[in-house]
Amino acid sequence: MGGWAIAVHGGAGVDPNLPQQRQEEAKQLLTRCLNLGISALRSNLPAIDVVELVVRELESDPLFNSGRGSALTAKGTVEMEASIMDGCGRRCGAVSGVTTVKNPVSLARLVMERSPHSYLAFSGAEEFARQQGVEVVDNEYFITEENVGMLKLAKEANTIVFDYRIPALGLETCSAVVESPIQMNGLPISVYAPETVGCVVVDSQGRCAAATSTGGLMNKMTGRIGDSPLIGAGTYACNLCGVSCTGEGEAIIRGTLAREVAAVMEYKGLGLQEAVDFVVKERLDEGKAGLIAVSSKGEVACGFNTTGMFRGCATEDGFMEVGIWD
Repeated sequence: MGGWAIAVHGGAGVDPNLPQQRQEEAKQLLTRCLNLGISALRSNLPAIDVVELVVRELESDPLFNSGRGSALTAKGTVEMEASIMDGCGRRCGAVSGVTTVKNPVSLARLVMERSPHSYLAFSGAEEFARQQGVEVVDNEYFITEENVGMLKLAKEANTIVFDYRIPALGLETCSAVVESPIQMNGLPISVYAPETVGCVVVDSQGRCAAATSTGGLMNKMTGRIGDSPLIGAGTYACNLCGVSCTGEGEAIIRGTLAREVAAVMEYKGLGLQEAVDFVVKERLDEGKAGLIAVSSKGEVACGFNTTGMFRGCATEDGFMEVGIWD
């Protein structure tokens, strides 16, 4: 075992003209979350506790697309989803379509630990949340003024807003807006908001865990489920590694991206970074995505084929890095 390691992400697919202030805010949040996780690891918290702790912090900050600040559906509401997985025994839990749960990742963990199931959605997930006594809030808590404005823009435009948090003012000169919309499953979509959040951890005992949380796509159809709550697609952990993905959900689902990292490590004998690079190159077809990963040996890796990915990582030997671009 090579000691503990942690990685966090705030989404893949970043506009190259993202204002400097926004970049700094993102880096500060990622750094804060890394330090939170590092402190927990130094206190010998198990990996599963650390990923939940860090993702809760990300969900509570409106900067990225999860929890408060989640992307809005076409009806102007928030439908969130999350998953968590413990590499010890491959235990997992996931939720979709939650509208009042303040921290969806914690509800996902309760599904794992206090229900006979692995995945609950919509009214069933909400009912379970109330049975478990988790903190709930009005749906309005998750809605920000900025996202209301971006949803309005999405409905009026036939273009893609890759970073939906770009201020509407001056948008006509921002390269986040392009004339040719990208497609999902062969159909054009009007707005793509890839700022899912996630965390992967290996603790000092070599135990791996992963968690992912998102509000999904801006202007998405109500009822749409992406990769983030799907075990093996957006999230995966086993005795070899922990993986959290972000980006074009439909492509991640088709490629079972997170599980593929573990599979090529196990069956092809690839190292962690080799496995990440292979999966990003060979399993996304024409999709755009990124991922973070840790191994049970204390390694950390990331990979993406988008313009950038909000990310940070640290290891027990003192290495720490926060970045956005290549």
